[in-house]
Amino acid sequence: MRAIEILQPGVMQVTEREKPQPENGEVLLKIKYVGFCGSDLSTYLGKNPMVSYPRIPGHEISATIETVGNDVPDKFKPGLSVTVVPYTNCGLCSACKQKKQNACRYNETLGVQRDGAMAEYICVPWQKVIIEDNLSSVQLAMIEPLTVGFHAIDNISVTDKDTVVIFGCGMIGIGAILRAHLRGASVIAIDIDDSKLQVAKVLGADFLINSKTQDLHQELTEITNGNGPSVMVEAAGNPVSYKAAINEVGFAGRVVCIGYAKEEIPFTTKLWVQKELEIKGSRNANPADFEAVIKFLKGNSTLEEKLVTKIVKAQEAPSAMSEWASDPGKTLKILVQFD
Repeated sequence: MRAIEILQPGVMQVTEREKPQPENGEVLLKIKYVGFCGSDLSTYLGKNPMVSYPRIPGHEISATIETVGNDVPDKFKPGLSVTVVPYTNCGLCSACKQKKQNACRYNETLGVQRDGAMAEYICVPWQKVIIEDNLSSVQLAMIEPLTVGFHAIDNISVTDKDTVVIFGCGMIGIGAILRAHLRGASVIAIDIDDSKLQVAKVLGADFLINSKTQDLHQELTEITNGNGPSVMVEAAGNPVSYKAAINEVGFAGRVVCIGYAKEEIPFTTKLWVQKELEIKGSRNANPADFEAVIKFLKGNSTLEEKLVTKIVKAQEAPSAMSEWASDPGKTLKILVQFD
């Protein structure tokens, strides 16, 4: 079967691998679409410390069931359309015992700590397969990246009383914007690319700030009447936005961090105490987030037209990744088509 591998930083190619066969408790999936994620870009650039090479990337999955192994429930039938929860969980660590399997200490995400789905076929445990025949193949590939932003907003308990800032209008930030808007919050989107900000506006952002061309502090002061936002969502993984989240959030505010910064960041701890801030990390997503995104997509059948930058064939994936790496700012989502 064809597979796409990152052989080493900066080197991606289409290779041939043996077609897998499902073991007990596994489902063999025929891949239709897989989205390129920011973690895949980091792997390609050699900036993902959790990855060893060579690595098949990909965990944003649209597929159909090909065959099933033994000990798989009868509802998993060949031909059904599915997506996949791409994280593992041990069930025994402190996070799992608190039913926070998304933050499992021993998690291995497809395409990161283990080979991913950017191949014609992949085997996964049946417990990680979500059957969904009421969404298109493209929509199925968009579920997982949106769940991460949904999870962050739910994690920080956003309500209609909040003014929420989202730093970074990539797919994860877009998921946060959508969820905050659905919860009735006032949403402020921040990015350095005007085209992404316009997408954010269409999807529910009430205010837009280009932090490259506008004075962030002045804009936030005017929008919030000097109080500062009640919630800051860091979805950019940038030291500048991490510091700004602490500096600009209002007193008794909440900060939720999704992005991985590539370096250590010094903070003014005085602000943590004076403002009595609630600062939380947010990692991956849980089954409830997948359910929420699926429900949302069923009522928004044209969302992919706004979010998918382009769809490429498997043989075009290496050049698409190279182009994205050279100019990442204007790309929201690249899907690789196998079917």
